[in-house]
Amino acid sequence: MIALRGFSASLGGREVLHDVSFRAEAGAFVAVCGPNGAGKTTLLRALAGLLPGASRPDPRRVAYVEQGARCAWGLTIAEVAALGRIPHGDNDAGAVARALARCGVSALASRRVDQVSGGQARRAMLARAFTTEPEVLLLDEPVADLDPAACHEMLRVLQDFASDGGLVVAVLHAVELAAAYATRMVVIDEGRIVADDVPLAALPHAARCFGLELGEDRSLRLLAPQGKDVLF
Repeated sequence: MIALRGFSASLGGREVLHDVSFRAEAGAFVAVCGPNGAGKTTLLRALAGLLPGASRPDPRRVAYVEQGARCAWGLTIAEVAALGRIPHGDNDAGAVARALARCGVSALASRRVDQVSGGQARRAMLARAFTTEPEVLLLDEPVADLDPAACHEMLRVLQDFASDGGLVVAVLHAVELAAAYATRMVVIDEGRIVADDVPLAALPHAARCFGLELGEDRSLRLLAPQGKDVLF
């Protein structure tokens, strides 16, 4: 479980979260959606205990991957993943191997993270979070650098993590993917939660925040694998 109660935050003299309360339990995959600058990343940083006034969770229990996370050092992908064991004070090779396999980068384990593609580097950073073997994953745009097929693959991994009793809270700009994979959608606009419901019920609120109409069309699009449909 992870929660905030009546939390407000200011950045640069501007209030970016206004009296926000949030709670999520094990087994949920919560997608946080909303326009640019709405406060999504700030909410995630508050949950991670990185803002003044926010409680810091146990880093062995909660793993956080920030937006655009990169490793500036010439480490191998296996070494990047192993950083996830720092909160435990060990170097559990089994945990590293399981995380690399889960994120689809086992074959790249010996490659330097600064010499692979952006999508492969993103998978390495996600593997670092899984290596911690946390109860909660806080992920800011976890599929931003991935190709369409890899997006579906990684979202299924997160869906499975939640189904197995973990908790995922992820900022996602791709609302259609959030609706397809998440169990719950939180919509933020101007620093306030304006919807918190199952994805189908939250979608109309998301559409209003983006200034778009909600509907169906028959335009040509890439299909999700194995019959996993998306709404748009």
